[in-house]
Amino acid sequence: MMQTRRTLVPGQKGTKKFLDHYGEKLCSVRYRYDKQRGKRFTTVEIIVEESDWIPPADPIAEPVIVGLRVGLHEVSIQRIIKQAGGKWDRQKQVWEILSDRAIALGLTDRIVNQQVSTNRHQQTENNRNSGVSTNRR
Repeated sequence: MMQTRRTLVPGQKGTKKFLDHYGEKLCSVRYRYDKQRGKRFTTVEIIVEESDWIPPADPIAEPVIVGLRVGLHEVSIQRIIKQAGGKWDRQKQVWEILSDRAIALGLTDRIVNQQVSTNRHQQTENNRNSGVSTNRR
């Protein structure tokens, strides 16, 4: 089994003769060692073909629930958030809505935290299981 001990990029010591031979097509030089045979091998990585390529669009991040700060007197904005599926979180005093919807509504300046949760009901389940009472008396 061969072991790679060094991988060099063009211009580093140990690549000069390969750089002279392959020029701009040289990507790397590797020194590999085979203990069983007592041999050192030098391998080169070169560019053998070049073609145009259009990178794919960046994947769209999965929306997460974010908190929006909205004043009590801003009833019209509250209504818009509610129509977009937002819910009021009384404990945190924020409107929770999916990040993509907050962006579409132009409300990114009202985001008070990057992520409230990915599952709104996960927190309630955890509270029930831990024996923490959320009832106020």
